[in-house]
Amino acid sequence: MSSTIPVDLTGAVWVKSSHSQNGGNCVEVAAGFSGAVPVRDSKGPQGPALVFPAGAWHSFVAAVQDGEFGSV
Repeated sequence: MSSTIPVDLTGAVWVKSSHSQNGGNCVEVAAGFSGAVPVRDSKGPQGPALVFPAGAWHSFVAAVQDGEFGSV
C-alpha cells in the first residue's frame, strides 16, 4: 500500500529542460524538495502536480537517457 505525503508547492521554482525545443509542450520540475521531485505540465501551470520520490524520478530520467522508452 502506498501513502501520500503532502508537499507544499507554494513558492516552488519551476524549470523546463534545456532540451525542450518543442514550443513549450513539456514538463517542468521543481528542485529543492528533500527526497521528492514535483513535476507538472508546462501548458497548465495552475493545474495539478505529481510528486515523485527523488530516487524514482532519477531512475526514470536515467532510463529515458538510456533509450529504454525509444526515441523521445
